[in-house]
Amino acid sequence: MKTAHFVVILSGILAFSLNSSAQAGRRAGAAPKKAEKCVISEPIHEDVAAQVAKFKLVSMPFSVIGLSPNETKMVYKLVEASRYIESIYWRQSDPKGLALFKQLEGCNQVQNQKLRRFLNINGSRYDLLENNKPFVGTDPFYPGHALYPHGLTRQAIEAYVAKHPEKKAQIYDPHTVIKRRGTELIAVPYHIEYKQWLAPAAAALREAAALSPDKAFANFLRLRAEALLTDNYYPSDLAWLDLQNPRFDVIFAPYETYLDDLLGVKTSYGAAVMLRNEEESASLATFMKYVPQIQEALPLAPEDKPSMEGKSTPMEVMDTPFRAGDLRHGYQAVADNLPNDARIHQEKGTKKIFFKNFMDARVKYVVLPIAKLVMREDQAALATEDGYLADVVMHEICHGLGPAFARTAAGQVDIRQSIGPAYAGLEEAKADVVGLFALNWLMQQGVLPKERAPEFYASYVAGIFRTVRFGVAEAHGRAEMMEFNYLSEQGAIARDEKSGRYAVDYVKMPAAIATLAKELLEIEATGDRNRAEQWFAKYDAMPPELKTALASAKDVPVDVDPVSAFGEQVQ
Repeated sequence: MKTAHFVVILSGILAFSLNSSAQAGRRAGAAPKKAEKCVISEPIHEDVAAQVAKFKLVSMPFSVIGLSPNETKMVYKLVEASRYIESIYWRQSDPKGLALFKQLEGCNQVQNQKLRRFLNINGSRYDLLENNKPFVGTDPFYPGHALYPHGLTRQAIEAYVAKHPEKKAQIYDPHTVIKRRGTELIAVPYHIEYKQWLAPAAAALREAAALSPDKAFANFLRLRAEALLTDNYYPSDLAWLDLQNPRFDVIFAPYETYLDDLLGVKTSYGAAVMLRNEEESASLATFMKYVPQIQEALPLAPEDKPSMEGKSTPMEVMDTPFRAGDLRHGYQAVADNLPNDARIHQEKGTKKIFFKNFMDARVKYVVLPIAKLVMREDQAALATEDGYLADVVMHEICHGLGPAFARTAAGQVDIRQSIGPAYAGLEEAKADVVGLFALNWLMQQGVLPKERAPEFYASYVAGIFRTVRFGVAEAHGRAEMMEFNYLSEQGAIARDEKSGRYAVDYVKMPAAIATLAKELLEIEATGDRNRAEQWFAKYDAMPPELKTALASAKDVPVDVDPVSAFGEQVQ
């Protein structure tokens, strides 16, 4: 017994000694391992610090004042659910970029911190401001990101579908990832491909529903949780539009197709947690009631203008303390018009959401400062936050106006599918231009004062100078570059040779806008892909004079980089 006891004691001492040595070894090796982790073996192709400096860090706070304990818990649960959406988005956009982003966590070297931040700004290793040029690594940019096999072309997909027509619906489904299996193309549903993150996201939504004092909102959250696990968003979208002035709301779905510049149909996941700004929301009532009449007034054939009478057009001004996925990375949206399902548009309508804290930041830090440097002084003074807000409101309303489907030789077709990769830029341009057409209509009807026309147009053009700096690889940038060139061709925007600044011809602007609105609406109504591509090919290049003018505004941020009170986490 004593011998055995001694062996046990000796074994314990030996184990303790070995464990201590191992811990000491780990402690001694901790610094080298961390240092090794922070060494980037991939080449860096840009001055990342200079690129990061183009984005203004802006705090997006969250206050619990006025919230009950359960409401506060509910918001945190919604944020928790949104973090899973963030994890999915990175895997749709750039899995290798995600690996590098995670590798750099905790690395304190200034260059590594800048690189990590720029990865987060873009949501990938590709610089949106430089037409998706890789800023780190050697992998070329592939259209469609990680939603398709790298190197797969649109022509190859179309040829494959021609041989296998029974697979067309799956391959063009907005909620499938395309993969290769030998010579075959396989469509994997999102709810299967991303189940690892969708299951806990759905669970968190259900827990948030249990905390909600609003029964209708709780019902929507449960329906949306179910949709995540089936890819059937139709029932929850209907419930979402039925919410009446909700105090809390979320965007929580794969809605937008900005990542898919291959076919233009695959959606990416995005999320936003929102709290209603009651006073600002009430101010939008004027715009809401005229939506059916604006639809009827559009320069488009009657058969391409489905009636908006009786359709739901809820508008919400929301403070948004947390966003994830496609709402967090790249171009920072100040508003949204959702859902994008054409069936919902026809049957129910759409919801227009305005992110007040993001809108305020864009106007304060970007739009008004760039107007002072690029526009003629007297017109720059006419660009205002209220004028810009009116432009954005009409932009979002007009996303939901015009044709619901394209009329093609093959019959009624989804516009996205018919137009292809050019659709995202086309639709953003349509919303811009038809929005201005609608503002002019409201002024002609006496709903808005006619004397505000210079304010609306000056604010719109100031916004163009902000947006075109994103380049034509970004849908909004491509749209507004085309708009600028067309309006300049028509004499509605002109450059002063002496000052190098730009001015709006307020007399020529309405007619030029009406003509451009007709062109863009007809392209969508006919689903004419060639017409769309040729139109953008003609008008989407930046003129040298504009490059020179924008160089004078190099110290104005390109966009804001939101800093959430909830922090940045991705699995």
